[in-house]
Amino acid sequence: MITIIIGTNRAGSVSAQVASFLSTVYDEIGIKNQTLDLAELPPETFSPDAYAEKPARVIEFTEQILASSGLVVIAPEYNGSMAGALKLFIDMLPFPESFEDRPVSYIGIAAGQFGGLRPVEHLQQVFGYRNALNYPRRVFIPAVGSVVQAEGGLGKHEFGERLREQAKGFADYCRSLGKLAD
Repeated sequence: MITIIIGTNRAGSVSAQVASFLSTVYDEIGIKNQTLDLAELPPETFSPDAYAEKPARVIEFTEQILASSGLVVIAPEYNGSMAGALKLFIDMLPFPESFEDRPVSYIGIAAGQFGGLRPVEHLQQVFGYRNALNYPRRVFIPAVGSVVQAEGGLGKHEFGERLREQAKGFADYCRSLGKLAD
């Protein structure tokens, strides 16, 4: 099972639109997948008390991460890095089992011209520190709002093809590591 993480807690985000497209891509290539939408985290997740007593939804998301063969993180750029909600979610996950030897793939998105390069590079450092297996083929989508709103959306855009290629490669990568069965 591949888990797609929407890397923001903003409801109705462009990240969620990219995740929906990507889920369809994984469906088309026959890979079981699920999406974790950080917008579904309850407000108490962001209390300092949540580290000691995790909200039920955080526990559910944690179980889904632990059951995953690989993770795909859609990382919107917020002030030159990842969204704070994504970093908090990562910090709340158990060590070391959440990411130890777990393959992770990255998609950076941004309104600007660099397509989320900075948050992806920051995430690769965080996941590398946690001994995840960083998949090297990253996709960056600049001016992402225009891309998803264009006629035909991602499906008719070169970035849609890049996402398809990345998904196929990531599935093969997970299989080569013995993490994903055919």
